Amino acid sequence: MGLTPSIEAALIQVGLDPAYVEALARATVAEDLAGGVDVTSAATVPSEQRSTVDLVAREPGVVAGTPVAAAVFDIVSAGNCQVLFARADGEWVSRDDVVLTVTGRTRDLLTAERSALNLMCHLSGVASATRAWADQLEGSGAKVRDTRKTTPGLRVLEKYAVRCGGGVNHRMFLSDAALVKDNHVVAAGGVAAAFAAVRAMWPGLDVEVEVDSLEQLNEVLEAGADLVLLDNFNPEQMRLAVGIAREYALDSGLPRAILEASGGLTLADAAAVAATGVDYIAVGALTHSSPILDIGADLRPLATLSPLS
Repeated sequence: MGLTPSIEAALIQVGLDPAYVEALARATVAEDLAGGVDVTSAATVPSEQRSTVDLVAREPGVVAGTPVAAAVFDIVSAGNCQVLFARADGEWVSRDDVVLTVTGRTRDLLTAERSALNLMCHLSGVASATRAWADQLEGSGAKVRDTRKTTPGLRVLEKYAVRCGGGVNHRMFLSDAALVKDNHVVAAGGVAAAFAAVRAMWPGLDVEVEVDSLEQLNEVLEAGADLVLLDNFNPEQMRLAVGIAREYALDSGLPRAILEASGGLTLADAAAVAATGVDYIAVGALTHSSPILDIGADLRPLATLSPLS
């Protein structure tokens, strides 16, 4: 049994694959139940009691993952619940704002609660951290971008949360774009040789090249690179790199190479890095270190203790 059409539609609307979300939600619930049942709810709640649960922000931030949480409730209830999306993903919420309301059998709601919250709190935390960066970069022309430093199994959702927060996705998978890093350079015998090898094998693919010096930058620009990752450059080096790329573009008649700053950057660095003229700022911490956004569940038992119609 798949997700109900309304939940599928909500996922498709935000660009998420319902089959992926369903499989992830089922695995999350199965992990929580471990082949058994919710023993506490089974013992304390009449089998046909119905309630409404409100998922409520306990602190301000950007919400993300509301249709994912809805999918968890949908799966646990076997489609026998009603969902109201009170706030849309990407919206800023204040403390005590209701973001999602679900009505169904009380046992189902309580069984699904933690799995739904785990996903939504994490994704909302990623979105909120990204929004902080996006706000710092507003008006600069630079965009904050994520990396592949993601939680195994959650990459698609975490990168979705980055978009909810106003960030930009880097490559999603190893196969959809090339990134020539230091170890590739060592294996290939040089940065220009590594770039040329990738370009020769995959002529239509985006190829980004990581450089750790201005000398390497000149080398890859001469080789034809149009997307360069500046690894562990300080702001002054970044500014020089932008100037070099701009000058090369003027001399060659080609568009200026896109430059991305990377390497231990923090929110306190955002304005200074953006002022150098780089196009992207790569922040792995968006997905691997963002704290959750605290969202809780408040149950409201209904007066009628009859089965769902």
